[in-house]
Amino acid sequence: MNIRTSFAATIAAVALMAVTGCAVTRGQETVGAYVDDTAITTSVKARFVDNKDVDASSIRVETLNGTVMLSGFAKNTLERTTAGDIAMKVKGVKTVKNEITVRP
Repeated sequence: MNIRTSFAATIAAVALMAVTGCAVTRGQETVGAYVDDTAITTSVKARFVDNKDVDASSIRVETLNGTVMLSGFAKNTLERTTAGDIAMKVKGVKTVKNEITVRP
């Protein structure tokens, strides 16, 4: 049983290094920044799901070094603005680039 636990922990550590290593090898950010950006993206998406005015499935969220990029489609200007406001209030966000298109 102990060998299984050790093996599973080793596999998880290797997988984590492989995933975080992708961003670092591209020269975009450090491992710590990558983890922080992932947490920001997850938090923004979760807040979109909790908000009835934003269709979380229609908006894409990407984060790089604390800058959040929103893209996708909104039903109206209120939804676009609300999405930007929600993203800006997440801890760790430095700026928000709101590229959401309002569908007529």
